[in-house]
Amino acid sequence: MTRMKSIGAAFAAILLSSVAAHAGDVRIMWYSDGGEGEVIKDLLSRFSRANPDVNVILDEVSYDVVKEQLPVQLEAGQGPDIARVTNLKAPAQHWLDLRPYLTDAKYWEDNFGAQADWMRPDGSNAITGFMTQLTLTGGFVNKTLFEQAGVEIPGPKATWDDWAAAAKKVADSQKVFAMAIDRSGHRVSGPNISYGANYIAADGKPAPIDQGAKEFLSRFVKWNEDGTINRDVWVSAAGTTYRSAAEDFINGGLAYLYSGSWQVSGFAQKIGDNFDWVMAGSPCGSAACSGMQGGAGLVAVKYTKNPKDVAKVMDYLAGADVQKEFAERSLFIPAHKGVAAGQMDFKTDNPHVQAALKAFVGAAGQTAAPAMKLPGWKWSDAYYSAIVARISQVIAGEMKLDDAYARIDEDIKAKVAGN
Repeated sequence: MTRMKSIGAAFAAILLSSVAAHAGDVRIMWYSDGGEGEVIKDLLSRFSRANPDVNVILDEVSYDVVKEQLPVQLEAGQGPDIARVTNLKAPAQHWLDLRPYLTDAKYWEDNFGAQADWMRPDGSNAITGFMTQLTLTGGFVNKTLFEQAGVEIPGPKATWDDWAAAAKKVADSQKVFAMAIDRSGHRVSGPNISYGANYIAADGKPAPIDQGAKEFLSRFVKWNEDGTINRDVWVSAAGTTYRSAAEDFINGGLAYLYSGSWQVSGFAQKIGDNFDWVMAGSPCGSAACSGMQGGAGLVAVKYTKNPKDVAKVMDYLAGADVQKEFAERSLFIPAHKGVAAGQMDFKTDNPHVQAALKAFVGAAGQTAAPAMKLPGWKWSDAYYSAIVARISQVIAGEMKLDDAYARIDEDIKAKVAGN
């Protein structure tokens, strides 16, 4: 009899995912931002019924496990057979080239080719997986709080300074936090680029942190220090640990959250009709009004003992009908070219969700050129991690900002030298 396991405890999942798979086993390490875990379980249960010779085991873990524990497993030549990840390029040497095992490689190239380079080694034509969704960073506004405070929501060309001032007025009136940005180097990179930052040097290696990045990061630190931004988001965790500010927004204690489109599903479930919320694009800097495109990829791991079974599962999940249903039920922007070009029937009657998804699609066109390059750049995660670690220390009062800039450059150089 086939079975599909769902394991909530992160520690148990780490142990299970590092165990060598047996014949016919396909173990998937999966994290969720919202309700997509329930959707993937349903879809995989159908696969299991139709393919009794393949035993799919879904290990549900926290995002921190994927970010911090999976790389350790991969370096040891272990890990799951398939993993859902956001750090796609840097560990690409660990991904399995599915091309020899797929039923129709051209189908994959036609429908997932635009993002294929994000998750394969430079210069390779490997097919290693597909994006489970496309994402875009952007701001969420508690419209109810703005209305109660009598503060006008800034317009589409409003700057980060405009948003900080408006959110602070709301916070002072309603006794809530004004702003928060997820504890993530990826999340502050769109704002950095909006002020002219470029992380990539002419030779393709990391460039020193530039004046554009400093323009925003100095603002970010100042806003943490004067209470405009909830500093707990960045000082309540250590090192490069990710910390979302979504719960603060969901609980109604935050006027403005800068996060991304992956939050829409969770907001639909958890906010309900408690308050009105809208997506407001990305605030402008001096150079652009850019967010960061990206997403989570489902990749095959080359240490699998069952590459043919892995490819069978991946072929199923990459099918147009499955992709369409997954996107519509999860409330995600589909990465499948054919599905994205067709009509989407998102499974929600929540007007906030429908409006937010349309707004994210519209905002994608404002993504600046330097931001478009980062998803497929090998050193993106090294840059993001260095920013998080050092700017957190500044906010915590452990380091001066100028010293942090120097340490960011040193951290990135060390990472490059070690690879």
